[in-house]
Amino acid sequence: MPLFGTDGVRGLANGLLTAELALHLAQATAVVLGQGRSAEARISEGRRLSAVVARDPRVSGEFLSAAVSAGLASSGVDVFDAGVIPTPATAFLIADTDADFGVMVSASHNPAPDNGIKIFARGGTKLPDIVEERIERALEGERLQPTGAGVGRIRRFADAEDRYVVHLLGSLPHRLDGIHVVLDCAHGAAAGVSPETFRDAGATVTVIGAEPDGLNINDGVGSTHLDVLAEAVLRLGADVGIAHDGDADRCLAVDAQGTIVDGDQIMAILAVAMKERGALAHDTLVATVMSNLGLHRAMAEHGIQVKQTGVGDRYVLEAMNEGGYSLGGEQSGHVIMSDFATTGDGLLTGLHIVAEMARQKKTMAELAAIMTVYPQVLVNVRGVDRDGVGDAVVQEAVAAATAELGESGRVLLRASGTEPLVRVMVEAASEDVARAHADRLAGVVRERLSL
Repeated sequence: MPLFGTDGVRGLANGLLTAELALHLAQATAVVLGQGRSAEARISEGRRLSAVVARDPRVSGEFLSAAVSAGLASSGVDVFDAGVIPTPATAFLIADTDADFGVMVSASHNPAPDNGIKIFARGGTKLPDIVEERIERALEGERLQPTGAGVGRIRRFADAEDRYVVHLLGSLPHRLDGIHVVLDCAHGAAAGVSPETFRDAGATVTVIGAEPDGLNINDGVGSTHLDVLAEAVLRLGADVGIAHDGDADRCLAVDAQGTIVDGDQIMAILAVAMKERGALAHDTLVATVMSNLGLHRAMAEHGIQVKQTGVGDRYVLEAMNEGGYSLGGEQSGHVIMSDFATTGDGLLTGLHIVAEMARQKKTMAELAAIMTVYPQVLVNVRGVDRDGVGDAVVQEAVAAATAELGESGRVLLRASGTEPLVRVMVEAASEDVARAHADRLAGVVRERLSL
């Protein structure tokens, strides 16, 4: 199995992800990312390479980030230790300080026993697959071992949060005065910086999930447990709730009635607002194949094209970079605003949708009504040949369901990348219709592709 997954290296801390692996991974990263033209220019000028290292507040991040910093410094890289900050803050700071690369120690929305290592290239961008493969191969190769004055230094990045807050505030099209926001920080990396930023932007802020102890990250709070946020919004009579995940690279919302506003609705709100301001590049939104049919219809009504990608924010970002697009994301709340960020940024996203409430003088429910959410049923068919989705009988069943649904629905079959599993997704005007088609197609997949 390859070491790198869809978002860096992730696993049980002190299980798969040991201090030794973190150290060696950092050393291999220094070897590979120290070979670029800009890195060689720094070295020729007598300057060492530099990297930003940060983490979320889970307890294992303390020893893993220490191991990463040790591995980099032992390879001659100067380390700027930013402490506990969100993943998008790390990406921003890499670009802002002109560092050669950076490392974020986080397992995002996973429970506290897990952890992960995300590596960013110069400019704060995610690594392409080919570079991750080179780093993995370099684990078995020779390491850089400078001595004396050649070793790197590890310094505290004292103003990391301040730089990030100033950047976020400078991106806003409108202040948030007069809006009561409940923030759920998932006991994660946003616990310190998100409340401060929303208050500086003018909002009245109530905070939940902002007491990280190293073990409670994502535990019953955050973007994967929106019922807690909805209850708080209703109890307090707040205008809107914003939820982050553990490393704050995603954002979901609830309106004043406690109704969930997902990533598709958030993208719809932002896309139309950006088009009105002339800020939506090529009048195009980038979204994955899992985005709701309602998003496509709403965008068509506003003259906005939707470019589809595979599932995963890295594929969204690749398409955005290739086409020069300014907005993209996923239903899960990973939203990328490329004018201000190189990755999904939950704080940036939350600030901008609340800014639209203030600018348009509308409630979140009114803004979210820009699109109709079609019922979406997903059935995971396990124990089947995931490479057999092109089977003629399966495809005939898909074509029949698609024809029957017409413009009122959609069918998607997707093979898992890691398991003997095929995902059947159906959207329709009613949940009963979607469920009936999904169950029927799942039965065909099970009958034709069972192992």
